[in-house]
Amino acid sequence: MVESSPEAWLTIIGIGEDGPDGLSAAGRAALAQAELVMGPARHLALLPAISCPVMEWPVPFADGIALLMQHRGRRVVMLASGDPFWFGAGTSVTRHLEPGEWVAIPAPSTFTLATARLGWPLEDVACLGLHAAPLERLKPHLAPGQRVIALLRDGEAVTALADCLSGQGFGPSMLHVMEALGGPRERMRGVTAEALSFTDIAHPVAVGIDCAGHGDALPLTAGRPDHWFASDGQITKRPVRALTLSALAPRGGELLWDIGAGSGSIGIEWLLAHPANRACAIEADPVRADRARANAVALGVDQLKVFIGRAPDALPDGPAPDAVFIGGGLSEALLDTLWAGLPAGTRLVANAVTLESEALLTRWHGQKGGSLLRIELADAAPLGNRHGWRARYPVVQWSVTL
Repeated sequence: MVESSPEAWLTIIGIGEDGPDGLSAAGRAALAQAELVMGPARHLALLPAISCPVMEWPVPFADGIALLMQHRGRRVVMLASGDPFWFGAGTSVTRHLEPGEWVAIPAPSTFTLATARLGWPLEDVACLGLHAAPLERLKPHLAPGQRVIALLRDGEAVTALADCLSGQGFGPSMLHVMEALGGPRERMRGVTAEALSFTDIAHPVAVGIDCAGHGDALPLTAGRPDHWFASDGQITKRPVRALTLSALAPRGGELLWDIGAGSGSIGIEWLLAHPANRACAIEADPVRADRARANAVALGVDQLKVFIGRAPDALPDGPAPDAVFIGGGLSEALLDTLWAGLPAGTRLVANAVTLESEALLTRWHGQKGGSLLRIELADAAPLGNRHGWRARYPVVQWSVTL
């Protein structure tokens, strides 16, 4: 039994393809007592005649929130797919409400139904909502033996998914195309990505991907190979990037400012560290900014926010970062601004290559403390008919917690 507080005026009901047959007693009671029912046309059509007024949720979805708020205080039922808080509409609405204003009655999610059909352990499966997101978000999850369940917009998106996998060397992956799970129209078909030919795919659709092939899988560790990032040479190279990410120490849900982002590699790897992480890239060169944005999309972290401008004048508004990396544009004015404006506990990491920037970091280290590290690397290179060490420019790295 689901109990709501006296202030709860909104009931969010998850509904499956089985319509009223899948509703709990609490869900049926909420519908019987409702003064208004709102939901997408597809969900409303799943229910029998409703005695109270009905309002179809508009497209785009955000336009419906203001309509819903006009009925605040009445007994309102909002219909959503399956579990409203797993790639669903629940959070989009409840972020506008106070605690206690709403109660949710979820149904089994599509992910739950899909793994039940396939016999896959849900805890080991990557679950992605790709209705309105780029297919590139699959990239971090593509490796032989990995399993993914993706919610897709329609049949055309399934074809695009198969083409995407084949184009990246994962054509032998088995696709389990699952339509209208849990309802009378349910259908499941299996085919490899490279052999997909049927197009009669009905909405709603989910695809289980049993990944196979010889594609280039994105490594899980920080310091991915440089070839993953398009650049004009303005990039924190792989070994230094690994040390830099280690110093930045990303934790789940944290926000990074990547100042002088260049190719965006630091911000991108920060985002790859945890799905809840956020990052802002600040880059003065518009061409490099566009390249950083394209790199982020290609590696499945299109949520990277790119700002064009020179710090400290172009620092983002909004919440303060948990960590800041300075890879370019290091100056006294920038350090002064950051030190004066960032809250205590912010982690700051700055890399210097020139003698002038090295001297600046050495002085600030002397004044503020922290850790100063000199990184010297050399690569084996031909030397006549033998090999010798070719030194790279040393990098001085200052790490400090404000």
